[in-house]
Amino acid sequence: MKILVVGAGGREHALAWKIAQSPLCRQLFVAPGNGGTEGWNVPIAANDVAALTRFAKERRVDLTVIGPEEPLTLGLADALRAEGLAVFGPGQAAARLEGSKAFAKEVLAAAGAPTARCRVFTDQAAALAYAEKAAPVVIKADGLAAGKGVIVAATAEEARRAVRDIMGGGFGAAGATVLAEEYLTGPEVSLLCFCDGETALPMVAAQDHKRAFDGDKGPNTGGMGVCAPPPVWTPALEAETLERIIRPVLAEMRRRGAPFTGTLFAGLMLTADGPKALEFNARFGDPETQALMLLLESDLVPLLLACAAGDLSGTRAVWRPGAAVCVVMAAPGYPGAYEKNIPLTLPRELPEDTAIFHAGTAWRDDDALLSAGGRVLGVTARGGDLAAARARAYALTESIGFPGARYRRDI
Repeated sequence: MKILVVGAGGREHALAWKIAQSPLCRQLFVAPGNGGTEGWNVPIAANDVAALTRFAKERRVDLTVIGPEEPLTLGLADALRAEGLAVFGPGQAAARLEGSKAFAKEVLAAAGAPTARCRVFTDQAAALAYAEKAAPVVIKADGLAAGKGVIVAATAEEARRAVRDIMGGGFGAAGATVLAEEYLTGPEVSLLCFCDGETALPMVAAQDHKRAFDGDKGPNTGGMGVCAPPPVWTPALEAETLERIIRPVLAEMRRRGAPFTGTLFAGLMLTADGPKALEFNARFGDPETQALMLLLESDLVPLLLACAAGDLSGTRAVWRPGAAVCVVMAAPGYPGAYEKNIPLTLPRELPEDTAIFHAGTAWRDDDALLSAGGRVLGVTARGGDLAAARARAYALTESIGFPGARYRRDI
């Protein structure tokens, strides 16, 4: 088979790494890719729907796997399917679950799924008046914001500032509408599921670390690391989440004529009243995918094909025992203005059950590897338990030459 992975981050490197191990994969393309996917890269931007569709058609690509959220919300999956091509990822209508948090809240309410109470505003003055009285409150940009559009406001002043920051133009069209959401307490967990439009096959749960600094301090980022599975997760919580959130949402999307196929990613808060949905992503997470691919024992390709064909009934996922940890090494200054073109030195050989997934990297003409983004590397390891996986991930992190690298020590 010829398989095309769309995207340029650590998630796409991890997916390509796993897909390349499949005996079903004869030729692999990554568009546009990064330094870690060199040799598979195709110079087409992930949001260039027309060029990607043309490439997949001309090269007779058997399966396209869409990594990032932007091409999904732009309708890349629909364009590929219109050409008769198999694709892993939801169509534009189903991708609204991520593209609009207000839409996701509407679907959750219609499905009767537990979630935080919420008010939606398009008028800044009304949002400011409400947020000031509601603190502590969570202020969210409605649209795509690269994981940075959620602000937890503990005080009235923080709530006002959050509304002004989001609606004042800094988030573009994504901030034209804001959500003021009930402040919930409890551990956050991510449950990703393979979906065929009707059924869901859960992956190992994961716990992202969004804040920039140790102790969950500092601004939100695209994700500074992940552990999978987190200690708080249990089979009973998985069963409850599938029964009360995932399956009702899939049923509601079918009812609306927009069945969801691909990866449905539920961001959950484990409250005293049980799991509640915070938001959805319509694709594999980053850096969740880096840890999950080390834990997945099954061939990934049959799972992707089953979702694309709309029938998971004869497919199962086998997961390795133990745990995995991914530590994100970011550029100095991230998530604010950050340095680029920092020389990177990676170990020549990696210990067993470890991987270094590239995110923001590029090769120079003289074969030097340089940083080219904010989140640069995802240093990932598997172990018999979380402590072992964590120790191996940090030992590998410390062996990498990356001057000034910023990373959390408490993943």
